[in-house]
Amino acid sequence: MAIIAQLMNTEPKHLESTPLRRVLLIVTTHSYRVQAFVDAAATLGIEIVQAIDMPRQLADYWSVTLGLDFNDLENAAQKIASYAEESPLSAVISVDDSGSLLAARASQQLKLPHNSIQAAEAARDKYLMRQLLSKAAVPSPQFHRFHTDDDLGHVASLVPYPCVVKPLRLSGSRGVIRADNPEELAAAVTRLDKLLSKTTTGPHPFLVEQFIPGVEVAMEGMLDSGKLTVLALFDKPDPLDGPFFEETIYVTPSRLPDETQAAISRCAAQAAASLGLNTGPIHAELRINEEGPWIVELAGRSIGGLCSQTLQFGTDASLEELILRQACGMEIASTQRAGEAGGVMMIPIPAAGLLKSVTGIDEAQSVPLIRNIEITAKLNYPLLPLPEGESYLGFIFAQGQTPAAVEAALRESHSRLHFDIAPIIPLTVIQ
Repeated sequence: MAIIAQLMNTEPKHLESTPLRRVLLIVTTHSYRVQAFVDAAATLGIEIVQAIDMPRQLADYWSVTLGLDFNDLENAAQKIASYAEESPLSAVISVDDSGSLLAARASQQLKLPHNSIQAAEAARDKYLMRQLLSKAAVPSPQFHRFHTDDDLGHVASLVPYPCVVKPLRLSGSRGVIRADNPEELAAAVTRLDKLLSKTTTGPHPFLVEQFIPGVEVAMEGMLDSGKLTVLALFDKPDPLDGPFFEETIYVTPSRLPDETQAAISRCAAQAAASLGLNTGPIHAELRINEEGPWIVELAGRSIGGLCSQTLQFGTDASLEELILRQACGMEIASTQRAGEAGGVMMIPIPAAGLLKSVTGIDEAQSVPLIRNIEITAKLNYPLLPLPEGESYLGFIFAQGQTPAAVEAALRESHSRLHFDIAPIIPLTVIQ
């Protein structure tokens, strides 16, 4: 709950006296990016209010203004509307995928600019997304929808190999598993069912998608009345071939040819239009092979984790400043990425256990071009790698003259870090 205590102590710096702008951020207790939005709002003179996904009892204990149940959309949206009657809002923004449907519903109720509820649902539900992409002939994987209580032998006979088993709503590659044959498919579905059963009762719907070979990129963009502006294109130099799909290094600007980058932009714009997204940030994951770009995922939000720290626009504007400016109807001076090549490494969790120590930080920080290292995992807290986990050990940031130099610095810095992870020993009940 440390993030809540931090949020409660943030006060906006009102640099613009009129008009008053107040933005509601919809966040969770484990959101990485809240502070970046708070800092951007302070720069712009915007007041930030947080709506946090937590039970009312905890919200009262922490003096949270709006503690909401994100699963109860109607009631949560009504609470936001009631709050806005006393404290008018300029915008409602979801920081993560988990609050995107609530942000759309609340914005509609308050008549604030936002994507439609239907578009937010399409960007959140992978099955609906695949249906709309297919209908619009946007290049995307073939797919089948099943339930975890279906006969797996029959399922195995219907899908191509290699394939990818995928939950409908989890993000960050959680529950995403490659299968090369019927035996691996059955094991992947069983593992996914166990993961989903921790939070919801089954049977659980899931997708089996065609595995698309090729290099993968991440595109950061902004929509304005349906027109896409590409803010950054990140190369992912580490292969993502499975069996799990843990992302590690992002580097921008992309080293792909200009014509390939243009094709990626067109594909992402077509995908956004097919889902009905027309305003605000989008984050797209694409694969590129000899047939061109393919949409793997498209989210109606900006990049996750702390990765936005690699981006700067115009003179010194952050990505979060651009998002807040657009949401509040403020002028955006420039969407041109500034500065040298930049990159981030999301430090993967190598094994489950308790984090006992981190060493080598000074040595890793001393690598030329390394700008910052943030270890976000807490000592003596349990760690869980993909496909079940949803976090990283931390982030390494680098800047340099070329993407290749940035990538090399990130790899060298990571090699100097050492994490002592102790296995968790199950308790034995003494009879």
